[in-house]
Amino acid sequence: MKNNEWFQIGEVSRLFHISVSILRHYDKIGLLKPEYTDPDTGYRYYSTRQFECLNTIRYLRALDMPLDQISTFLQNRNLETIHDLLLKQKEEVNRKRQELFLIEKKIDNRLSQISDALSSRLEEITVSHYPRRRIASVSKQVSPKSYLDLEYSIRQLEQGEETPVTFLGKVGVGISRDHLVSRRFHPYDLVFILLEEEDQFRGETTLLPPCDCAVLRFQGGHEKAVHYYEQLLTYIETHGFKVSGFSREITMIDYGLTSDTSKFVTEIQIPVECR
Repeated sequence: MKNNEWFQIGEVSRLFHISVSILRHYDKIGLLKPEYTDPDTGYRYYSTRQFECLNTIRYLRALDMPLDQISTFLQNRNLETIHDLLLKQKEEVNRKRQELFLIEKKIDNRLSQISDALSSRLEEITVSHYPRRRIASVSKQVSPKSYLDLEYSIRQLEQGEETPVTFLGKVGVGISRDHLVSRRFHPYDLVFILLEEEDQFRGETTLLPPCDCAVLRFQGGHEKAVHYYEQLLTYIETHGFKVSGFSREITMIDYGLTSDTSKFVTEIQIPVECR
């Protein structure tokens, strides 16, 4: 059976830089069956006339075209079919490009947050201006000792979303203005997710207006926050400010990023305005 026009599967694999397992898969799904299979040995043989077909498959796979679409084309090879398939694939490539762009932005945002957290001047109070920010929130009294205690609230926020919200490093808790003024720091009054521009969140959101905040960062998690709220409120009072909104307490580095608790950084922001 073997001659110059017939090639075993291993030879075809080497010629086209396609693994034997993939060629066997193509055979199994009917995409490209060997021209002949020896009934005694089970050896698969391909003919030279199949090379063009295999080269077409390899080309379309290089364009990331799904195998079922390639199969459709091979069963009905014509210009109209390949034209339509290529247009659809171009649309898919553009969709993936946008998806990768958003992923890159998320990576950049997280790298920036980690770098910012690691360079923090801890237990130092400053007043910083923040632009408009969008949050998704749920009003619920919680007393978290770690980020795990917020998981159920986060799941509630995700209800109705087509895709999960990627929230790493963006989950916060807050204390209402009235409770801050009366220095009641437990329990917290709400849980929120700070949404980034690229987050596709379809649920109800709140747009926080631009504001000045008294800000303090400390080593540790939510369980250590009470002491720092006292410091912030004392600073606000002695510097002629008044509280103008709910607090935004976010763990910038926690178990989601490291198991080394000495690296944990939490930030508290309290909106303020001049008296």
